[in-house]
Amino acid sequence: MPEQAPVRLREYRRTLPFLRPYALPLAGIIGLSIISTGAGLLGPLVNQQLIDKGLIGRDPNALLWTAGAMAGLAVFGFLTNAWSSYTYAKISARVLFAMRLELYEHLQRISPRHHARARMGDFISRLNNDVAEVQRVSADTILALMANVVFLVGAVVLMLGISPRLFLLSIVLLPVALWALRRAQHKLAAHVKRMRERSSTIGSFLIESLTGLRLTVLANAQRREVERFGKHNQSFVDAMLAMQMTSLLAGAIPTTAVTLSTAAVFLAGGWEVLAGTMTLGTLVAFLAYHGRLLSPVQNLMSLYGSLVTGAVSLRRMFELLEIPIEVQEPAEPVAVAAWRGELTVENVTFGYNAPVLRGASMHLEAGKTYVLTGASGAGKSTLVDLLVRLYDPAEGVVRLDGQDVRRIPLAVLRQQIAVIEQTPILFHGTVGENIAYSRPEASAAELSAAARAAALELPLETEVGERGSALSAGERQRVAIARALLRDPRVLILDEPVAALDGAARGAIRQTLERVLTGRTGLIISHEAFWEGGEALELVDGQIRKVACPSV
Repeated sequence: MPEQAPVRLREYRRTLPFLRPYALPLAGIIGLSIISTGAGLLGPLVNQQLIDKGLIGRDPNALLWTAGAMAGLAVFGFLTNAWSSYTYAKISARVLFAMRLELYEHLQRISPRHHARARMGDFISRLNNDVAEVQRVSADTILALMANVVFLVGAVVLMLGISPRLFLLSIVLLPVALWALRRAQHKLAAHVKRMRERSSTIGSFLIESLTGLRLTVLANAQRREVERFGKHNQSFVDAMLAMQMTSLLAGAIPTTAVTLSTAAVFLAGGWEVLAGTMTLGTLVAFLAYHGRLLSPVQNLMSLYGSLVTGAVSLRRMFELLEIPIEVQEPAEPVAVAAWRGELTVENVTFGYNAPVLRGASMHLEAGKTYVLTGASGAGKSTLVDLLVRLYDPAEGVVRLDGQDVRRIPLAVLRQQIAVIEQTPILFHGTVGENIAYSRPEASAAELSAAARAAALELPLETEVGERGSALSAGERQRVAIARALLRDPRVLILDEPVAALDGAARGAIRQTLERVLTGRTGLIISHEAFWEGGEALELVDGQIRKVACPSV
């Protein structure tokens, strides 16, 4: 894999499409922040008048108006900062929510072959940790960055007006500090990226390990899994410590520059006060601006580190959006008033690393049931994926009622073709909630009717447990059948519907299927014969051929 380009702050330009809807309120926040920052710059000048006229000059009026001006500036700054910070946080949260939503929608649309190669923990880390990091940076850093830039410009102008010589003395160390900091920040970006990757590795390991916990216990592999987790965790800790050390070094550079510069300004400015060429109030005002000059510089150098870590997370987020969508909605969709359920596969070729289907063809008449057999790895499940457009064939065409499925809207196609997988996926919740997953707006009566059609005798309020663990294999299969029937599809595809069932349960499921397949096109995929009647097909060497009807 080619080495990626270093992370740059230009990554933030990719957020502009998400920011455009909020351009007007963001402009208002920026304007108010500039006004508030400008008002804050007046503070040292007020202090100068307070010292030189109010205290040293013993002028009560000057003392009163400077104290009032200080109070007014403080209240104004508090109110404007509170309003702008709250408004900005609200907007940034909406922007980040839109980004996370687009990432999630994109993950639902990318090819299953990419999901098969990727690690689930990495997806979760990018959707959760990286988005949260960008949220932290956007909420805490961007607004502070803008305020510090305005403060920096204002302080430079005012300091030059007070004493150009002291100003040059106060910034003499900045070029060296900036150079050293930039070198440290490049290393920081690499360490942050490595820490994010190792964090996602831990997430993937935990998902796999906890999902297979039963196997771990039965295989007496608990100690081995603990050791593996320890290695992953140590790798993460090493990356985190390297990142923390680099971050501490980056923070120490501006702090050292500020301390040395302040000492030099104190010495030179104090000498001028003693010589009578500068008033005490002027020195205090200059030192205040000096603090407001170097403090923004220090903050900006520290904020640069936060921006770099945010840029790392942004890149990881946008890497997901760069994954191409293989199956697209049709540019010119067809509209069919009523679907019958006739399926045709014409000379279809498709594979992953090598062809699995090679010019395969079959024709399923509407309303009839077919059984498709074949060895493991022959391509039966791949054929199903092509029928519902999880993939598109490299060559050939799949048709539903004579229409190329690539011209049928995906929602319509998957409404008409329902697939019941070998291991049904159930979510934590009730039986009724799992049945309603295919059509959430269904009424309680419709849910009950679907359950009865699937011969499911469990009450709808029954809890199914994690991944359906509270139900038997036959009950899980019936919940999946009821869920498919709720959509009233024209085509019902069942992938190994009895593979996990015993003899009695197989007979019961077969009777249920005989009833629910009436009037629908049925395709039953099985390694073994369990279905009487209908036409039998076999997938061999990438080709589909008719065979003698299987018998029980």
